[in-house]
Amino acid sequence: MSPWERLKIGAGTPPVLTRHGWLIVYHGVSEMPQAKQGTHPLCYSAGVMVLSKEHPQLIRYRSTEPVLTPSLPQERDGTVANVVFPTGIDRRDDLGTPDRFDIYYGMADNRIGVARLDLPECLPATGGADSPEARI
Repeated sequence: MSPWERLKIGAGTPPVLTRHGWLIVYHGVSEMPQAKQGTHPLCYSAGVMVLSKEHPQLIRYRSTEPVLTPSLPQERDGTVANVVFPTGIDRRDDLGTPDRFDIYYGMADNRIGVARLDLPECLPATGGADSPEARI
């Protein structure tokens, strides 16, 4: 488990089949390093997970660092501060780029945002958050 998801790991986008396996963008929760008195002390970020195409219970890759963190004012201030919460994913085949995805996410429980994710040519050989026996 990585520090950005230390307190909680939860659902996110529906899985999408890619050449690497099933792609999921999920959320993780951590404590804010120096939360101000009277503020929301938690931070919701988003990471990626790739599951085996044939055996989706096996994790091929899980990000050690978040791919999306609350950095914009709309993500840091709102109904619940410091929240990015992925909920939708759209493969951009219409652009002729099957490795490009738009990720729709909640922003501080107050707005909806969209972020772009480009799938790499190869999954990183290192940096997976899980032990080697949990990955293929």
